[in-house]
Amino acid sequence: MRHPYLTDEHEIFRKSMRKFLEKEAYPFYDKWEEDRMVPRDFWIKMGEQGYLCPDIDEEYGGSGVDWAFSVVINEELERVGSGLVGLGLHNDIVVPYLNSYGTEEQKKRWLPKCATGELVTAIAMTEPGTGSDLAGIQTTALSDGDDYIVNGQKTFITNGIQADLILVACKTDPKAVPKHKGVSLLVIERDSPGFSRGRKLNKVGLHCQDTAELIFEDCRVPKENLIGSEGKGFLYLMEKLQQERLLVAIAAQTASEVMLELTIEYVKSREAFGRPVSQFQNTQFKIAEMATEVEMGRAFLDQLIAEHIAGINVVTKVSMAKWKLTEIAKKISGECMQLHGGYGYMEEYEIARRFRDIPVASIYAGTNEIMKTIIAKNLGL
Repeated sequence: MRHPYLTDEHEIFRKSMRKFLEKEAYPFYDKWEEDRMVPRDFWIKMGEQGYLCPDIDEEYGGSGVDWAFSVVINEELERVGSGLVGLGLHNDIVVPYLNSYGTEEQKKRWLPKCATGELVTAIAMTEPGTGSDLAGIQTTALSDGDDYIVNGQKTFITNGIQADLILVACKTDPKAVPKHKGVSLLVIERDSPGFSRGRKLNKVGLHCQDTAELIFEDCRVPKENLIGSEGKGFLYLMEKLQQERLLVAIAAQTASEVMLELTIEYVKSREAFGRPVSQFQNTQFKIAEMATEVEMGRAFLDQLIAEHIAGINVVTKVSMAKWKLTEIAKKISGECMQLHGGYGYMEEYEIARRFRDIPVASIYAGTNEIMKTIIAKNLGL
C-alpha cells in the first residue's frame, strides 16, 4: 500500500535504510537477543547514516526533515525486531521533549550528540508503586541552592542500562494541589552523584532491549537541567504522549504485517496430507481474516499519521489505534503461531519471537484499559 503521507523521497530513503539494516542489523539480531543488548556501535552507525533524530534542525545535528521519515525508520526497525524499540524511543519520545521545551543552551549541549548516537536517552516515569497514575509519582526533586536533590526509584525503563541522559518525572512540589501541578521534568546525566542503576530486568520478550531499574539517593542535579518550567512536567507529558502512543500503534501494525507475511510464506511451503497447508479451508479462512484486519488497520493508521503530521489533535484516535492495533497484533501472533504448528513454538522460527515480543505493546505507553478510559472521556461519557 502507498502511504498517503509518503513521497518518492521517503521511499528512496526506505530502500536505503533497509539495505543498511540488511547489512548491519538482520545478521546480528539473534546475537543481540542472546546478549540481551543492542550494542553501542549500532547506535553510532545509525547516527552516521542520519537515522537518529532526523527531524531536529540541522544546527543541532539533525536533517530538519518531516516526521514521515521517522515513520519509515520506525517501521523498518520493527521489521527487524521489536527489541529495537529503544531507538524509536530515543528519536521520537525523549528527544522531542528536549527539542520542544529545552533552552537553547540545553539543545546545543545535548542534541548534536543525540543525533550521532554518542548520547543514548531514556525517559523515567514508571515507579515500583506507580504506573498509569503519573500524578501519583513519589520521586522527589527538592531545591538546594543551585541544585535539586533527587530521591526515589524508577522501573521498567527502556534504554535504562545504556542511557547517558535520562528524562526523569519527579515532584518538585510534593504538596501541590492538585497533585499533577507538582510534577517537573529533569535531565539526569550518567555520572550524576547519587544516581545508580539496579538490575537489568529479565523480560518475557524484547530480549535485546535493555530495561532497568534506576535508583536516586540524594542525587544532586543542577537546576540548569530542568526541562521547561517547574510544575509543568505533567502538562508536557500529556502533550507528548500522543506521539508515543502513535509509535506503539505503528510498531504493532508493522509487526502484524510481518507476521502475516511470514505465515503466508510458511503455509504455502509446508505440506500435510499430501498438499500445501495453504490449500486447507481453515488456513484460507484464518489468513483471509487476518489479512482483512491488517488492511483495515493500515488504512486507519495511515490517516492518523497524516493528521498527526499536519498538527491536528488526534488524541482520541491515537488512543483507539493504540489499543485496537496492539490487540489485533496479539491475536495475529497467536493465530500465526498456530498455523506454524509445532515449528511455531521453536525459537529458530521468527514467529516464536514475535509471539513473545508483542504482548507488552498493550501495556506500555499507557495500558489499553487507560486508552479506553481516554476514549470514553473524550466521547463525553
